[in-house]
Amino acid sequence: MSNFIFGGCNTVELAQTYGTPLYVMDEEAIRRNCRIYKNSIDAFYNGGGMILYASKALSAKFMYRIANEEGLGVDVASGGELFTALAADFPPEKIYFHGNNKTRDELAMALDNNVGRIVVDNIYELMLLDEVAAEKGVVPKILFRIKPGVEAHTHEFVKVGGIDSKFGIPLEHGEAMEFVRRALSLSNVELVGVHAHIGSQIFDYAPFELAALKLFNFMCEARDKFGVTLTELNLGGGYGIKYTQDDNPISYDKYMEYISVAIKSAAKRLDFPLPYVLMEPGRSIVGDAGVTLYTVGGIKDIKGVRKYISVDGGMADNPRYTMYGAKYAATVANRADAPPAEVVTVAGRCCETDTLIKDISLPEISVGDILAVHCTGAYNYALSSNYNKLPRPAMVLVSNGKHRVVVRRESYEDLIKNEE
Repeated sequence: MSNFIFGGCNTVELAQTYGTPLYVMDEEAIRRNCRIYKNSIDAFYNGGGMILYASKALSAKFMYRIANEEGLGVDVASGGELFTALAADFPPEKIYFHGNNKTRDELAMALDNNVGRIVVDNIYELMLLDEVAAEKGVVPKILFRIKPGVEAHTHEFVKVGGIDSKFGIPLEHGEAMEFVRRALSLSNVELVGVHAHIGSQIFDYAPFELAALKLFNFMCEARDKFGVTLTELNLGGGYGIKYTQDDNPISYDKYMEYISVAIKSAAKRLDFPLPYVLMEPGRSIVGDAGVTLYTVGGIKDIKGVRKYISVDGGMADNPRYTMYGAKYAATVANRADAPPAEVVTVAGRCCETDTLIKDISLPEISVGDILAVHCTGAYNYALSSNYNKLPRPAMVLVSNGKHRVVVRRESYEDLIKNEE
């Protein structure tokens, strides 16, 4: 039987070397995805733009270094993500700082480090930023987040572009235009553009195209009303990936191809200069570049009901099924070419109804098998916890048969180091 090879490395040997659970990331796959997006801007949009890696998908120093080497900017959504990016020597001028409720300290940190843009979420934050900026004697460039009211056909928990969302300011009822008026009246911020993010794991370009046109039309209306020409159009992210055979995403470069046609046509029709376009892929850069390795432990065959195979990880290292029923494919790494023989449910070890994969066809499972769960590069390490006082797994970066630790495994001592 053949072992599962990932990034040129034998995953069974990785499990033996580093232990399980183990996050494994393929560096070449990450770089390939970065280049698809960057090249699409260069190929299809002569108005200029930049790809921002949405680091909430996987915030770690090695990822910020790769993004920088591939010519990307990054978006960060907290002081911790900003700190990590700066610790990796990421150029601050290419950092866009997001978040719906940034604290005074986080805004001060962003200003002290001269981040490229602050994406303001609401009027309260606008006034707070103006106050903090005045104290520091700086005038940051800002975008503000708009809820464009675009329906994204995805899970209810990851729809964030409609009016019923905690993020941003709606176009309805003139609230977004009022934000422009307020921002232009302030002395300590410079409004340069708008931002929208409509949701996640979306397989169609049409919602992004519609959102782009809504935002672009808004920029034109702001020009006509206030005489200001906003120059940046940030279209967010949310591009879907293939977790299972049921998923059918479009090629990543197609998003920019379709959107660029729509923006260019609108700019010509409305006599408005082409804006600088930004896109924020996260999941689609790291999602399919990662697998997680587990060791199979207890097996329970409840006759006529369900067969459970338990692994040495679970919702502490991957809570996505528990959060919103996320689906995954998997391979028995030490028998990668064995045909499916039974339907099982992969259970985690946490003291909850802890499921990783429900009802998946796999070869017959034995205690000690290594299970590789695919497409775990995004929102796994990022969402991991120490529930049940479980140490977070190590992360290994693989590339053309070579491997190295980029996140060390937590020890029991790490779990209590902040406790008195």
